[in-house]
Amino acid sequence: MRFTTSLLALTSVAYAQINGTNGIGSTPAQRSVVSADQAYQIIQAAVKNATAIGIPQNIAVVNPSGLLVAFLHMDNAYYGSIDISQKKARTSVLFNGIASGDLYDRSLPSGDLYGIEETNSGLVVFGGG
Repeated sequence: MRFTTSLLALTSVAYAQINGTNGIGSTPAQRSVVSADQAYQIIQAAVKNATAIGIPQNIAVVNPSGLLVAFLHMDNAYYGSIDISQKKARTSVLFNGIASGDLYDRSLPSGDLYGIEETNSGLVVFGGG
């Protein structure tokens, strides 16, 4: 299943290209606020990447609290992925940069985080994007 969403992981890579850091920090105390200008730069880098791979995306940039700072729906990106892109970005930032797909196994009925996707107004725990 292919989703055309942009993850925080993608925006973190873009942020790193712009600022020389991962943009997340190891702990919440080390994280910085994402300004509108930084969010715009992140979106530009994500658009460049999406264009290079030929897959239009929904690009969500969230702040360290998981609140949306900026969003772009590229032409022909799936409308159904708008919500997914925002929740995947939020999932990653709320769990200190863990890619949403890395939470998948832990969210299974046998995992220590079973049911996690039902918390925080809905998280996304599958990979892709």
